[in-house]
Amino acid sequence: MQKITPFLWFDHQAEEAANFYVAIFKNSKIIRVDHYGKGAPMPEGTVLTASFELSGQRFVALNAGPMFQFTPAVSFMVECEDQAEVDYYWDKLSADPEAEACGWLKDKFGVSWQVAPRQWGQLISDADPVKAGRVMQAMMQMKKIDIAGLLQAYDAA
Repeated sequence: MQKITPFLWFDHQAEEAANFYVAIFKNSKIIRVDHYGKGAPMPEGTVLTASFELSGQRFVALNAGPMFQFTPAVSFMVECEDQAEVDYYWDKLSADPEAEACGWLKDKFGVSWQVAPRQWGQLISDADPVKAGRVMQAMMQMKKIDIAGLLQAYDAA
């Protein structure tokens, strides 16, 4: 059983968002969709929640009105094996080029994602602070992470 489940607040797009994400991530599925009943703050029959799994991680999308919006203060990190996987998730998720920076993007619902290669963490925390610094500086110049560019910065003399 998963102890902590991210709950995403949407105005009215919970089911659309759940279906969008499930279509992108492998080993993902819609678990259930619940609807508002009579006397609820939304019209009867409107989707209340859509529970779904993305690569084994459970999420719940809630339709609760426009009072709250997503911000980059909370994001979901997608750890990628190689550049092809970085490119895949970037192309599928990114919907706001102005919000792209350092491997971060915003999707069409306003949810922020970090699309990063697995080796990124090792490179920026290298025991050699000069190498780690070069990698960090290179990353700060990128929108979508370019693994070859990070490795070139790491290996620069």
